[in-house]
Amino acid sequence: MKKIAIVTGASSGMGADFVRQLARRAGLDELWVVARRGERLAALAREVGAISGAPRLVPIAADLAKGGAASIRTKLEDERPDLRLLVLDAGVGRFATFEETDKEDSLAMIDLNVRALTESAKDSLRHFGPGGGMILVASLAGLGPMGNIAVYAATKAYVLSFGVALGEELRPRGIGVTVLCPGPVATEFSAVAAKGGPGVMRGSVTSATVVERCLRAYDRGRSFAFGHWTWALAPAALRLVSRRFLARQAMKIMR
Repeated sequence: MKKIAIVTGASSGMGADFVRQLARRAGLDELWVVARRGERLAALAREVGAISGAPRLVPIAADLAKGGAASIRTKLEDERPDLRLLVLDAGVGRFATFEETDKEDSLAMIDLNVRALTESAKDSLRHFGPGGGMILVASLAGLGPMGNIAVYAATKAYVLSFGVALGEELRPRGIGVTVLCPGPVATEFSAVAAKGGPGVMRGSVTSATVVERCLRAYDRGRSFAFGHWTWALAPAALRLVSRRFLARQAMKIMR
């Protein structure tokens, strides 16, 4: 039975760096990479193909916000591989008040960040054996209510809560779950979220660094990964302020 890993949101940013770093690890026969933009997946496949000993890259062009998770489920059921790692990185955000954000944008965030993530996690469960696991990409924004990114922060709060609970449920099966909670990362996420605004947020850490530290935390069986030591202080610091204060301050910063 072939051993595989699956990475969603693989066409850019942290998703692409998860693919690059997993491709250099031993023990995988195939890497299934999922994203909307098939041309980027093809380019990534060519890049990874140049790595000596890398697993075969299998592109799956699918829009997870529009039912694309079915493509992953069908392929898993058809091939029944030994799933060693599922990285659920696909996500989208918007920097704007709830009133200013298009309704369709808000619903798309929920569909991708929550529904598709939950569906993909559920569909994968029967394909894991002991020693397999998941990485769920949440955000520091999920630690509390955030003005100007209200829906995005709420979706990441779901990922955080769901991931920690799922990890405890799967622990008896020998399946690990690590929730990644990064702060600002130097990817195209900010430009997309701002609809053409600044491309990189102040204080951003490189995507490759965050992914490397996340995989290290996963290997050690950690429930959480942050990607930078200062971000790891956030949960304790945020307990010292009210949720209303946090929402108000986030609104000022995100403006």
